[in-house]
Amino acid sequence: MNYSTMTKQQLAEELRKLREKYEEAKLLGLKLDMSRGIQDKDQLDLTQEMLTILHGGSDCISENGIDCRNYGLLDGLPEVKNIFSDILEVPAQNIIVCGNSSLNIMYDTVARAMLYGVGDGYEPWFGRKIKFLCPVPGYDRHFAICESLGIEMVNIPMTSEGPDMDMVEKLVSEDDSVKGMWCVPKYSNPSGIVYSDRVINRIASMKPAAGDFRIFWDNAYVVHSLYGLPAKQLNFFEELKKYGNDDMAYIFASTSKISYPGAGVAVIASSDRNIAYIKNIMKIQIIGHDKLNQLRHARYFGSYEGILRHMEKHAAILRPKFDCVEETFEKEFSGLGIAEWSKPEGGYFVSLNLQNGCAARTYELLADIGVKITPAGSPLPYGKDPNDSNLRIAPTFPPLSELKTALNMLCLCAKIACAEKICSERE
Repeated sequence: MNYSTMTKQQLAEELRKLREKYEEAKLLGLKLDMSRGIQDKDQLDLTQEMLTILHGGSDCISENGIDCRNYGLLDGLPEVKNIFSDILEVPAQNIIVCGNSSLNIMYDTVARAMLYGVGDGYEPWFGRKIKFLCPVPGYDRHFAICESLGIEMVNIPMTSEGPDMDMVEKLVSEDDSVKGMWCVPKYSNPSGIVYSDRVINRIASMKPAAGDFRIFWDNAYVVHSLYGLPAKQLNFFEELKKYGNDDMAYIFASTSKISYPGAGVAVIASSDRNIAYIKNIMKIQIIGHDKLNQLRHARYFGSYEGILRHMEKHAAILRPKFDCVEETFEKEFSGLGIAEWSKPEGGYFVSLNLQNGCAARTYELLADIGVKITPAGSPLPYGKDPNDSNLRIAPTFPPLSELKTALNMLCLCAKIACAEKICSERE
């Protein structure tokens, strides 16, 4: 029965039963963690052979004759560029291969703009009022970059097709202090939304008031489908060129959730002019990234097709976990009128929306019985959810048996929080 239509007595009785179950759960001594979207051991084991794919000096020579044990090659191995070229549908010459972390590249890219500007004579962002548009719910680490560098964040609601483009276009065209926008275009974190071609076209065709406005296109889950081949999208790089906006975006990707999160390969892609500008500053920072690791990835995967075959193995491990989330939420929340949730076709997260004012209480109740999830408010800038309703669910790491327990505890705590809220409102 819907909690909102229950009588006061019915809801009080429901809450009493829920609290009894909660007290029983306290005695279990649970220590469960589904707080971050990380690979489980079975996924990490998929690439075990990569660790021994290089055997000696002769194995360490790249296809262009570079000895990968030595200094050099600032922008990365050509064979890795070619694989990412196919993944991102961007020419290899427009890609720089870096270290293991795309988050690191994103931070450096924002920091570079703060210190030096974005090129073409634009002033550095440091010391000026800077704003970034942040589709919400979104990736907490994007928001942390902005917060750490003093960049003001503006919430942009997400629709089923991507960011609210009416709002985005208005802000970008009218306010020249808007310098950036975060985007996770495919299987977005945490809602799993895939940007529609219409939204991608509108983003690529924008005419911002600030000439140094930049889109940070974080394609973290570009090949991370759970059901079949990855979703097809309009080629963002080509759309930018069509409207003369070649320089307006930086594209990021990595193998963090393909090979090893702590030892993958990450890239940035952009226009000819942006890539030349970035390399000119990068050469002061570093002589070259870990080319042996790049070579291991190139030899192991071989091609884009090799990546897709590998991602089918990941999907086979992850699918039962996402199915478990859907089945549990449907069973526990259906008909109660207290929760809605995303049903992603890929990526690493599920976005759960409870009644307003109930997310923080749910998080608190879970913590007290030993179940760790991402803190309430994390998917929004400054960790502040004005509705106190959203929770990011990360089902990938726990074994399936532990995940089932954690999800049942989550549903129990959410029910208590929502029932308490309705009771308090009636009083």
